[in-house]
Amino acid sequence: MTTTATATRSSPAAEHERERLRALVDLATWAEGVGYDAFGVGERHNPAFLSSAPAVLLGHIAARTSRIRLVTTVAVLSLADPVRAAEEYATLDQLSDGRLDLVIGKGNDPVSPGMFGVDAAELWDRLAENYELFRRLWREENVTWTGRFRPPLHGATTRPRPLQQPAPRVWHGSASSERSSDLAARWGDPLYSANGFRRTNHYLALVQRYRDRLVHHDHDPAATPLALGVHSPVITDRSQDALALARPAFAAFRDLPVARQNHFPFGSLEDFIDNGSALVGTADQIIEKLLDLHRRFGNQVLGIGVEGFFLTDPATTRAHLERFFAEVAPTLRAEVPSAVWTPEPPGPQDPGERRRLSAPPG
Repeated sequence: MTTTATATRSSPAAEHERERLRALVDLATWAEGVGYDAFGVGERHNPAFLSSAPAVLLGHIAARTSRIRLVTTVAVLSLADPVRAAEEYATLDQLSDGRLDLVIGKGNDPVSPGMFGVDAAELWDRLAENYELFRRLWREENVTWTGRFRPPLHGATTRPRPLQQPAPRVWHGSASSERSSDLAARWGDPLYSANGFRRTNHYLALVQRYRDRLVHHDHDPAATPLALGVHSPVITDRSQDALALARPAFAAFRDLPVARQNHFPFGSLEDFIDNGSALVGTADQIIEKLLDLHRRFGNQVLGIGVEGFFLTDPATTRAHLERFFAEVAPTLRAEVPSAVWTPEPPGPQDPGERRRLSAPPG
């Protein structure tokens, strides 16, 4: 008797999704080789976006890498069962040998709540309640708990436990509302300021409120890390060449639904460079901008987008990111020392000192 293994033929759309997912994993392994400290994968439950299962993707990336930190940018805890989330991300921490940094948030995608039958007006309350339970499950055993949005727990202990002890650091992604910064400050947790679509002053006000609320809750702002996000760089030898390269893509991006949804306020590329998070210009211009942002925000971590904000060609995007590490990162490391992720000795596939930079794909 002949035995045959059969598989259902995949659709063209499924083939495309497979290619995109594999490209994301390849990008993570590339980022480790280049020298990123961390690689981030976000969560969206929307057909227009790639990543609906960051724990699964980061688990696969963990198997393909050995050093790079694994970050959720962000995990939408407002839509998750805290028990399931505690189990999944503790499993990821175990499988990655303790390389997980969790960034949580409410999420800003209008499609996602409907996928879970959740009223969008409840998302902030759900996030606060879910996180309170989540942190207890990671820190305690035999948890008894009652809340509004899920059945009670009686003597519950999740397995596995996180490998990192104390439990892995949980960051709070902050993009538009004081409620995210207030939640982080309540627990003394670090903040990841997105700095993506709005003007810099908008995010600076949220960070200042966060630090004020840290003091209110008897936490030390100086001992609490801050991360700041910026877009994927466009670096050329002459600033006019960078502007010419970025201008058409900026115009196209400004008209995308995601930009309109986030109230993108920039009328010109120059406005976005001067008052937002665009990195376009020479290496020296980008260094000057990032050091100025550090002086204003006091961040210890810089999140560099690797999604190719202005560029659709992955090879060209990587070339700009490689120039960033060769020409920009050394100055940042010298001027802004950070111990958020402790450097490791150089290894065969880790030339030079680790860069204290993270890479969240958009």
